[in-house]
Amino acid sequence: MEKPFKLFSALGSGGVPVEAAMSLIGLPYEIVEAPTWEGEAEKAKVAAINPLKQIPALITPEGETITESAAILIWLADRYPAARLAPAIDDPTRAQFLRWMTFIPASIYSLFWVRDDPSRLGGPDPEIQARIKAATVERILDCWAMMESQLTPGRYLLGDALTVLDLYVTVVSRWGPRRVRFYDVAPRMSEVVRRVDADPRLAEFWPKRFPFFDGWERLGQQT
Repeated sequence: MEKPFKLFSALGSGGVPVEAAMSLIGLPYEIVEAPTWEGEAEKAKVAAINPLKQIPALITPEGETITESAAILIWLADRYPAARLAPAIDDPTRAQFLRWMTFIPASIYSLFWVRDDPSRLGGPDPEIQARIKAATVERILDCWAMMESQLTPGRYLLGDALTVLDLYVTVVSRWGPRRVRFYDVAPRMSEVVRRVDADPRLAEFWPKRFPFFDGWERLGQQT
């Protein structure tokens, strides 16, 4: 029996697109639930694997550790090309695939480290923290709008084939300022993420790892 991957992840987190990719590939994997934002005990679960105490972190069957969600997704897609979750090296869309897989963590995902705890940069003043949160909301929306302006999606963001980029955007676009505002600034990309939400191959996956519920698209939209 093939030794499983081990993924340090949590419900609704940046580990979810990695879990979705492994599910689509058909890989055996185990989840170590580690919602690190809930305190030191959860961070301690990850500390030996990732000194930044952040998820996701993947341990391969060979014992190699890979951190950073984009790196894990690209590695998985390239390691298992039969799943067709990334353009091949010589594919004309490969450059744009790498561009946007890098853009999301650099320009959008990284802002959630600030949003989750504005005191990290703003100190204890509640007024300053509120301004930081408001500014990050607008920056996230600006980045989604810019990405929208640079893409011409087909059924999926890079054409007619689903890639890990689609999984990545589908999950990150559900975080604050929530999907309802993503729909406003990125209407063509919104068609894609709705398609991924409804993908029958993920019909059992989403309820377990990032459940839909009444009002989920709008909940918390102002923060």
